[in-house]
Amino acid sequence: MDLNSEQLRALSAVIDHGGFETAAASLHVTPSAISQRIKALEKQVGAVLVRRGKPAAVTEPGAVLLRLARQVAALETDAARRLGLDEQAGRPRVLLVINADSMATWVLPALAPLQDISFEFTLEDQDYSADSLRNGTAMGAVTSSSTAVQGCSVEPLGIMRYLAVASPDFVGRWLPEGWNHVSAAAAPMVVFNRRDSLQQRFLSDCFGPGLAPPHHFVPASWDFLQATRLGFGWAVLPDLQAAPLLADGSLVLLDAGRALDVPLFWQQWRVDLPPLSRVAEALTSAAARVLASQGTGLAGTR
Repeated sequence: MDLNSEQLRALSAVIDHGGFETAAASLHVTPSAISQRIKALEKQVGAVLVRRGKPAAVTEPGAVLLRLARQVAALETDAARRLGLDEQAGRPRVLLVINADSMATWVLPALAPLQDISFEFTLEDQDYSADSLRNGTAMGAVTSSSTAVQGCSVEPLGIMRYLAVASPDFVGRWLPEGWNHVSAAAAPMVVFNRRDSLQQRFLSDCFGPGLAPPHHFVPASWDFLQATRLGFGWAVLPDLQAAPLLADGSLVLLDAGRALDVPLFWQQWRVDLPPLSRVAEALTSAAARVLASQGTGLAGTR
C-alpha cells in the first residue's frame, strides 16, 4: 500500500489526543482536514480505523496502522537527530507500559539516568500489558507473556516474587486460629483492581478454587501498600516492598513457606531506535541485579 504520512499522523493524533478537534489543534489544521485524512485512510484499507466517541478509540485494523504510524514518527525523529537537525528532531519520547509493582520498585531507578529521554508511562497488569504492543499504544512493555507480539522481540527479565502479608492487628482480629480454609474465606483482602488476580491465585494455591472473601479495590501502588499496612485486608506484595515492613514488624507473613513467583519479560518493537535500545539495556541490566535472586529460597512457589 502507498500510505500517506499525513494520514498516519492524523490517526496517531486522534488516538493520542482522544478526538478530532484536539488532534487538529495539535497538528495545526482544521478538524475537517483530520476527518478527511482518516476517511481517506479508511477507504484505502477498507476498514473502520477509529471508533468515534469521547475519547476516540482505535479499532483492531486501526491498531495495525497506529503502530506503523508511531514507528514511522519515531524513525523520522531519529533520522533527523542523526542528521544533526536537532531543532526539528526534538527530544525522543518513549512510550512504555509497566506493571504497577515493577514501577513502584525497580523500574524508575533503572530509568532515572536517562535524562535526555521523555517517558510516557502507562500502568497495566503484567498479564495484559502485551496488549498495548498489539494495539500500537506502546513501544515497549514489561509483561508476563513469553510469546513475542508480532513485530516485537522478547527477553526474560527474571522473577517478581510475591508474599502474602497482613498487619499484626489484622491477623489478631481475622486470623486468630491461623491461616486456614475457614479464616481465609472470611478475612478481607486488598485487590489492586478488577484485573488483579494475584490474591485469588494465592488463595487457590493454598486451599483450592472456590473461596471468595470480601475485598477492597485500591488501584494505586503506594495506597495499596498502606491499606495492607493499616489492616484493611491481607494482600500479596512484592518481596521488594514487603521485606522492610516484615523486618520492622509492620507486616507479618501469612504462610512462611509459600510465595507466588511471576516471571517477567521485556517486549519491544523490533526497530532500530537508539533511545528504545537504551531503555531496554537499562531495564534488562537492572532486572538482572534486582530480580535475579527472587526465584530461589522458598518452597511451595508457583
